[in-house]
Amino acid sequence: MRRGDVRAALLALLHEQPRNGYQLIQAVAERSGGHWRPSPGSVYPALSQLEEEGLVAVTGTGADRRCHLTEAGRAFVAAHEDRVNEPWRAAARLLPERAVEVRHALDGLTAAVTQVTAAGTDDQLTRAGRVLDAARRDVYRILADDDTAADA
Repeated sequence: MRRGDVRAALLALLHEQPRNGYQLIQAVAERSGGHWRPSPGSVYPALSQLEEEGLVAVTGTGADRRCHLTEAGRAFVAAHEDRVNEPWRAAARLLPERAVEVRHALDGLTAAVTQVTAAGTDDQLTRAGRVLDAARRDVYRILADDDTAADA
């Protein structure tokens, strides 16, 4: 994403409703269809800068901490609506839809691996390791246009 896109995305999302930093990161990923997930290292400094500029105010503490637009922030969003909504258009151009589907499949696989490593028996861990090794080899075969890769 381009410089300033995090800032613009945060303003657009806070224009809809107050949120905490984690909720903003999740909302960016959702709104961009999974194409873009900004890191906390880019979101929290951007929020601090927006707060320093008087565009965002923070209320609450701990789990109740929420960021919301100030009057100046709402005026800024209204005056720069095209720029504030540009990150969603840019995110849509990042990856083809099929690539997003593959990444979602990987997210599901990661969740399953997390579960088996947390609760699996020795036999289940061994079997999961074999499946993952085979999957890695098959993905490389696909990339090499090797017809022996399993097309599932």
